[in-house]
Amino acid sequence: MSQKLKAAIVGPGNIGTDLLIKLLNNSHHIEPIYMVGVDPASDGLKRAAALGLTVSAEGVDWLVAQDPKPDLVFEATSAAAHASNAPKYRAAGIRAIDLTPAAVGPYLCPAVNLDALQAVDNVNMITCGGQATTPIVHAVSSVVDVEYAEVISSISSKSAGPGTRANIDEFIDTTQHALVELGGAKKGKVVLVLNPVEPPMLMRNTVYCALPAAAGEPGALQDRITAAIEERVAEVQAYVPGYQLTAQPQFDQAREDWNGWARVTILIQVRGAADYLPEYAGNLDIITSAAVATADKYAELLALSAS
Repeated sequence: MSQKLKAAIVGPGNIGTDLLIKLLNNSHHIEPIYMVGVDPASDGLKRAAALGLTVSAEGVDWLVAQDPKPDLVFEATSAAAHASNAPKYRAAGIRAIDLTPAAVGPYLCPAVNLDALQAVDNVNMITCGGQATTPIVHAVSSVVDVEYAEVISSISSKSAGPGTRANIDEFIDTTQHALVELGGAKKGKVVLVLNPVEPPMLMRNTVYCALPAAAGEPGALQDRITAAIEERVAEVQAYVPGYQLTAQPQFDQAREDWNGWARVTILIQVRGAADYLPEYAGNLDIITSAAVATADKYAELLALSAS
């Protein structure tokens, strides 16, 4: 592919700035040319300007009036902001990659459904918890029915900025829906923990999947589930190297107080790449890394369709 797609980042906070660094350092097909915010004193805007981007504190109306317009926009603001901005991007013919839990467009997780991009003009990167856990639930459900999936995402409170805190309700709702719609569970539940421990903890995710009773017995079925999980972890590691299992999947036999279900427990840790944010901010690193992988795939598909 000879020409890179031009991109804008809307939202110059921690997520937007980390995304900018990743695009500049890691993306094969995307060239960020604009960063947009609403605060002229924003450190992210200053950093982007120093890196050669055209920046503005005049918001999305400024962006859609530019010539040239970007091919892609990364939304790194809030769920409410993206709900308002999405129609403007669509009217301007700009594809959107949404890093908020607005869920205006379909859910996208690179390790699960990256090939679904071609006909979509706005995709939702779920949440950091969704990017970490949906691939695991999907891996398990590819082998056996998942009656119920429960996720506990624990992150350092230092890595939860104003945008994350303002979106907690949307975070939970969007992640729960993704566990079902994308992960394949029949029902999902999500718990988010902001942990103030010092030194700050890495992002950790505990995934519980309720399974048919047969999955609680050692044998070929458990081996297939474990193999599917390990294969999916390797797929995520291709774009998030700090993503890893901290223990082998643990199986429990069926119990009456679990409605006769068996259970598998999967423990995931995410260490950030420290491109802009500290290592402990794996929750931010995983969603920006997923957005870069998605954008590169967008570019490849658009190049194929144009050839």
